Amino acid sequence: MRVLPTSLPDVLLIEPTVFEDARGFFFESYNRKAFADAGIDADFVQDNHSRSRHGVLRGLHYQIEHAQGKLVRVVAGEVHDVAVDLRRSSPRFGRHVGVRLSAANRRMLFVPPGFAHGFLVLSDAAEFVYKTTDYWYPAHERTLRWNDPALGIAWPEGIVPTLAPKDAAGVPLADADTYD
Repeated sequence: MRVLPTSLPDVLLIEPTVFEDARGFFFESYNRKAFADAGIDADFVQDNHSRSRHGVLRGLHYQIEHAQGKLVRVVAGEVHDVAVDLRRSSPRFGRHVGVRLSAANRRMLFVPPGFAHGFLVLSDAAEFVYKTTDYWYPAHERTLRWNDPALGIAWPEGIVPTLAPKDAAGVPLADADTYD
């Protein structure tokens, strides 16, 4: 696999080695030793799988306690995936990175603890799977406003997002609970 840096050095883009022939394809989506050798020494404890239709925006989510690292990928469809640095001690606090993840490109993104995360579905539907480094604790979940001008996220144009009530009620960065 290749591990590529992003504009946020702690957020890593992963391109797995894919073995493909006339029968189909195979790749390892996770190998603890290979990931550790690449600098991603995370202890994943939970796997999640969601399906969303075109235009659904999920996020920007994080847990203020029990911060979760995430290894995310798309197994059907395509999304615009975003991570926002919420660590006040980071020189990149409040900055974000956005990448396209799809079943076709098979790329994965590692989002470490201390970041908010979300995605917008670009295809008719998308199935999104991810591993987390801690369990989900609803009492600690927070939502950062997806369209906060202070973040300056360039979401793909021409899509009016469909939001869950908790995502529509996200708070701006200036009012958000953040990490030290």
